[in-house]
Amino acid sequence: MKNTILHKANTRGHANHGWLNAHHTFSFASYYNPDRVQFGVLRVLNDDIVAGGMGFGTHPHDNMEIITIPLEGDLAHKDSMGNTEVIKFGDVQVMSAGTGIQHSEFNPNADKQTNLLQIWLFPKYRNVEPRYQQITLDTTDRHNKLQQILSPNADDAGVWIHQDAWFHMGNLDKGIALDYNRKKEGNGLYVFVIKGNVKVNGQELEQRDGLGITDFEKVTFEATTDAEILLMEVPMIQ
Repeated sequence: MKNTILHKANTRGHANHGWLNAHHTFSFASYYNPDRVQFGVLRVLNDDIVAGGMGFGTHPHDNMEIITIPLEGDLAHKDSMGNTEVIKFGDVQVMSAGTGIQHSEFNPNADKQTNLLQIWLFPKYRNVEPRYQQITLDTTDRHNKLQQILSPNADDAGVWIHQDAWFHMGNLDKGIALDYNRKKEGNGLYVFVIKGNVKVNGQELEQRDGLGITDFEKVTFEATTDAEILLMEVPMIQ
């Protein structure tokens, strides 16, 4: 399809550190691909598996919107704003790093792994006051429909960030078809298949594939197996 870029799951960057098994859709850490630095303001899409009892030590961030979505297991979080939380499946966490934060993340369970998606977006405004937000969603509200999990609006469904971005998640039974309508003119849509197989405007995607779509008004999805998808509508200019 025109106006699309396909990132197959097996073309992602990969680093296995033992305690951390990480796949990078976009350039990150030791993985660098000049053709895969970002999709609009979407800078990082990491698919991390953290071994039991292990995690990331305290490290800094600034001027980035950081979204964490647990897919399996739990993630304990501690930051320089005084937040000490555990993020579980069904939760969504966001940090606006702004002028600067430090945080650590680890798997609090010694007997099971944690799988999470961590996503970074460039912010609309630089040097904002750092902020933290975490919510628990009813995952049944995404069965055969799209559940909004993130937007630019504090009064809207899901968490909010300093960017004109909208995220949705859907759990689709085989054969279900849905449409997604663009929220803001000029935005692109990045589709990430968490589980199963999905046709996106006729393009077949498999588990952990990603597809970026630009210059669109509506996108049609059809689940060719039971499937779970994450949609990220983002500005295409930084």
